[in-house]
Amino acid sequence: MVLKNSSSGKQTGDIGEKIARDYLKKKGYKILENNFVFRIPGNPQKSEIDIIAKLKDLISFVEVKTIKPKRSNLAIPPEEKVNLSKRRKLQQAAEAWLIKNKIPLNSKWQIDVLTIKIEKGKKEISHFKNAVCGF
Repeated sequence: MVLKNSSSGKQTGDIGEKIARDYLKKKGYKILENNFVFRIPGNPQKSEIDIIAKLKDLISFVEVKTIKPKRSNLAIPPEEKVNLSKRRKLQQAAEAWLIKNKIPLNSKWQIDVLTIKIEKGKKEISHFKNAVCGF
């Protein structure tokens, strides 16, 4: 995979999401959906879940954070960029996806954060399972 210089964080994010999907598949997850967008009625803000995957009977809603250390402030680890506001949006979007797909809210599901650091063509992947808990 070739990483091009780009001022767009979207390209880095897209590359990271592809790496994350491949990683999850290798771990036995089935990818159910990518980039699920939920808009809160009456609110212009949207919530997006990067990857929705299933492992056995557990549904994982995965937030992917990708960084290139030379371009990023390493003082803040990528997993800590999922702040309180983002966690709330993820939870709302996850619940909306479950309702849309007629899956009971009390079924087994969790929100994970998967971080990817790309440096000199090498990838470092960290998977934080059940990283976002209820409020």
